[in-house]
Amino acid sequence: MRVLFSVSPWPTHYASMVPLSWALQASGHEVRVLCAPSQTGPVTRAGLQPVPVLDGMDVAVHNRMSYVREALRGDWPYPWPPLHPVTGAVMDSLDDFDLAQYRRTAEPEYARRAAQGHDRAVRFARRWRPELVVHDPVSTEGQLVAHVLGVPAVLALWGPVGTHEAHGPELIPEDLSRSFERYGCGPFGADSIEYVIDPCPEALEPPVQACRLPVRFIPYNGGGLAPDWLDQPARGVRVAVTWSTALTSMSGPDSFILPRIVTALADLDAEVVLTATRDDVAALGAVPPSVRVLERCPLGPLLAHSDLVLHHGGAGSAMTALAAGVPQLAVTFAAEQARIAERVQEAGAGRHLPGHLASREAIRSAAEALLSRPDYRRTAWQLSEDNLRRPSPVRLVDRLVRLARGGPGPAAAQRCLATNSRMEAVM
Repeated sequence: MRVLFSVSPWPTHYASMVPLSWALQASGHEVRVLCAPSQTGPVTRAGLQPVPVLDGMDVAVHNRMSYVREALRGDWPYPWPPLHPVTGAVMDSLDDFDLAQYRRTAEPEYARRAAQGHDRAVRFARRWRPELVVHDPVSTEGQLVAHVLGVPAVLALWGPVGTHEAHGPELIPEDLSRSFERYGCGPFGADSIEYVIDPCPEALEPPVQACRLPVRFIPYNGGGLAPDWLDQPARGVRVAVTWSTALTSMSGPDSFILPRIVTALADLDAEVVLTATRDDVAALGAVPPSVRVLERCPLGPLLAHSDLVLHHGGAGSAMTALAAGVPQLAVTFAAEQARIAERVQEAGAGRHLPGHLASREAIRSAAEALLSRPDYRRTAWQLSEDNLRRPSPVRLVDRLVRLARGGPGPAAAQRCLATNSRMEAVM
């Protein structure tokens, strides 16, 4: 079977899809990955074959634009305005962004580039003839290709945010290029999605209205060297801190609170291990003796012997912590990350601090509570066990093969839902 993946220009968006790609290839299936040219390196390093033809709006612009829309609706919770969507510059107020001018100038250019990427994707797919398409929520090209070719399309969620959230965040992007209409496929949106791969245990299950294909979350954190001492249990309590690779570029300088986090945790009776990008590490300056700093350390080995992880609410961090059975403290600066943190908190495996409320005292107090109360550890471990009981990517491959043979459409979706019910009955 030939399976075409379609991914956004943001590597962490499709990291959760890499184990499934490996499982497909190990089972003898052919895999190709539609991507932007900027993702050729990351896709290749993951052991996959890139098809670098996509174009369109940069993910940072997309996210900043969604923050501006939140602010215009009155849903932006922070005391500072969002960044300028196009330039990333700090704004004094929303008046610094001319929405009408954006729609006249920048938006048509993004639409033109997206249309080119969609057209290239369709041309490649018509040549290669995939039998199944798997795409992340931001990559609309996957849905388009599947509709044009008449094959099943499966959206792969990267964490506990679904396609049908009651109040934001905006997971599914708008089809600015109107490519779905150009190809006679009708408008694209969340309601057009028929199948969703969901890596979340039931306690964190996000809302979707499609046929849900459950899978076990297996961390893929990219490359990087982990020091030998990470393979050994910590001598005492270990607190891991991991931060976004690009949070400042999307949420602004007020979101760079790593120095505050380090100060808040430094006096705990614990070893603090921080992993961040080179720029963020350099901006930290000198750190207390109780803090170890690792540049871009893979998160999986770090969390294997940690008692708590503090992160920014990203899906990769939250799901890797969930798989490791580690309580979480999430300090968030955007709606999607806040929703993830809220679901972890509601499940009883962590706490959520909105970024503008994350004082040193609040961070330290939350960390102390998470470390001192065993119920957080028990719940986190239970979620890890729940994750292990979910179907592995290898088992999901078998279901995808059956889906491809059955074809897309409501009848196949009903068969999928019936299979889900049978699986739940025996689990």
